[in-house]
Amino acid sequence: MREVDVMGVRVEMPSNQPIVLLREVSGDRYLPIWIGAVEATAIAFAQQGVVPPRPLTHDLMKDILTATGNELAEVRITDVKDGVFYATLVFGSGAEVSARPSDSIALALRTGTTIYCSEEVLDEAGLAVPAEQEDEVEKFREFLDHVSPEDFEAH
Repeated sequence: MREVDVMGVRVEMPSNQPIVLLREVSGDRYLPIWIGAVEATAIAFAQQGVVPPRPLTHDLMKDILTATGNELAEVRITDVKDGVFYATLVFGSGAEVSARPSDSIALALRTGTTIYCSEEVLDEAGLAVPAEQEDEVEKFREFLDHVSPEDFEAH
């Protein structure tokens, strides 16, 4: 398993489909995962520190974990089959629960939990970005600094 950071979310054109972009911490691979608009908003809210007046589903999940004394130990992106990604939530007790990567990432960001991705998933779906293409990545980072959760609402 390789540790990954969440670079952010954006809307892919022309399909208008949101993606979350992960980056290998100790490497040069990026992993784009297509996600739903609700999850994109949840991830963007968490990254920007937006606290809604009423808890969203991922905030509720975090509150349940806290109230019951459970700890989310790590999130693992474990597999990709026919373009569908799979993840596992690993709890401090050792219990594991299958989950969508988008929900897992949204919860991990709220709980400060480390996200890992299997080497096989990175090999199959990861994109290596050579140093000479880092300026494109920098443009994406700049975009992320200016995107808002409202950008992911359906029009």
